[in-house]
Amino acid sequence: MSKKPAIVELRARESIGARIRRRRKELGLTQVALAEAAGVNQGYLSEIERGLAKPRPRTIDALAVALDLPQGVLIGGGSEHDTPQPLETRELVLLGSIPAGPPAQSQEQLEMFPVLQHQWAPDFYCLRLSYDSMEPTLKPGDIVLVHYRPDVAPEHVQGRICACLIEGEPTLKRVSVERREGERIIILRGDNPHKPPLLIDPTRDFSIQGIVIRLVSREL
Repeated sequence: MSKKPAIVELRARESIGARIRRRRKELGLTQVALAEAAGVNQGYLSEIERGLAKPRPRTIDALAVALDLPQGVLIGGGSEHDTPQPLETRELVLLGSIPAGPPAQSQEQLEMFPVLQHQWAPDFYCLRLSYDSMEPTLKPGDIVLVHYRPDVAPEHVQGRICACLIEGEPTLKRVSVERREGERIIILRGDNPHKPPLLIDPTRDFSIQGIVIRLVSREL
């Protein structure tokens, strides 16, 4: 008699932490490697696997991507949060270029894009990329979720992908700040090795308009 139904039933009763740990081991990943791939604290991941902490929705998103599993499979069955939930979406403004002000006040014809409800926030918007500076991480045509943050200081987003304006021209780059001979220099880097970094000195008109949170759509 096959033992597969019993195995399936046992796995259905697993906690989400046990499911994460089992999948991590299947992939031959250490906790440190998985934490780094998902962008979460290794101590927090350890607590999740041991059932001492409940992962936040955004953490589940990141772990599902890092473990190459659909969210529904990672969440699985069980009680409370572990029970599969119907997909509930809400719509966000979808723009084709980085806005120079609040997204809702953009002069573009407003298009809307549905995102999962837990990814929605009033100061988020979606951006359809037309640049190749972030290849291979992000590709032209990708839709990303952006947190509108025109007040954020470049020092506070070190290494993050940001929607920026340089002399009014939009670009998507990783932002970092260095001190060179006592002068503060903002460095914008793409993931595309063929695109040289941009150095922004205090004489240039530069602003960060938003922080890229995650990829939400890519054509296959």
